Formats: sequence, C-alpha cells, structure tokens
Amino acid sequence: MDVTYYLNKFKGAADKLDNKQLHQKQLETAVGEVLDSVFLKLHKKSWASPFQDPLIAQSRIFFSVWINDEAVDEQKILYNIHAFKLRQLPGYVIQSRKFADLFRAGFKNFAHEWPNVSVAFGPLTLMEGWIKLDAITMEDDILKLANNFLAIEHLVDDTLAHFKNKQQ
Repeated sequence: MDVTYYLNKFKGAADKLDNKQLHQKQLETAVGEVLDSVFLKLHKKSWASPFQDPLIAQSRIFFSVWINDEAVDEQKILYNIHAFKLRQLPGYVIQSRKFADLFRAGFKNFAHEWPNVSVAFGPLTLMEGWIKLDAITMEDDILKLANNFLAIEHLVDDTLAHFKNKQQ
C-alpha cells in the first residue's frame, strides 16, 4: 500500500471539512497511520479519559475511516464508531452493552445513510461498514462519510447523557 498516497487523500478529505461546524460541535480531526492502516478520526475530548490524548486514551469514543492492504485488495474504504472501555470514563456509570444498545436504537433512524453498515458487533464497535474504493472520488467519498458522522455525532452525546453519574 502506498501510505503517502493514501495519507494525502485522507488529509485532503479532512481539510475539506467545515471547520466552523467542527468547532461548534467540539469535534477534532486526526489523520495518520496506525497498525498498517491510514485513518481519519473524528472525536471529542469529552468522549475520552481526561488528561490523556483522545486518540489513545484508555477510555474513548471515536469515528474512524480507514484503509489498509486488505481493504485495498478488496477495493473498500472502511468506517466505524468505536467505544473503548466506557466503564472507565469519568463522570459516567456505563454498562457497555446497554450503551451500545441505546446508541444503536437511535442510529436506526440514520442507518439508511450509511452504505453496507452493520451493528451486529459487541459493544466495542457501535457500527461498522464500508464503501467501494474509487481512486477518482476517494477524497470526496471519505469526506461524505465524515460529514455523515457530523450529522449523527449528537447520538453519542445523547447516549452518554443517559449514563451521567448523578452523584456529581
């Protein structure tokens, strides 16, 4: 896989995101390489353990679009929403399975906007899907997935609100 080529495409998509909307929603972006994959992630600091980098925090929620050698071979761009170790997220009392079920109940209203999506996973992966890899439209396709997430990011906050620790 030509990592530089894909990093440029993912960075190009990230650069086209509406910065005003990202700021209003308190979302941050990251483009990089991890585990032989190139990724674009969208996340909030409030969705991660405090005082830790939200990209690698012990407890965190994020949206990711990525590609790796296997995805290239299959002509796919992959995407998902991950929720790591939510029981450890300060300020909340979260049971991961209940969190995933509640998120997915809200997501049902938006699932038609997400190609090849599935929610048939454990609580770590809230949803996951893929789109066809097209070298000509790749940057715009990644951007469309990221914008789709911008339209549903409130589902994460809405779901978290159900688990807010009432003793704080």
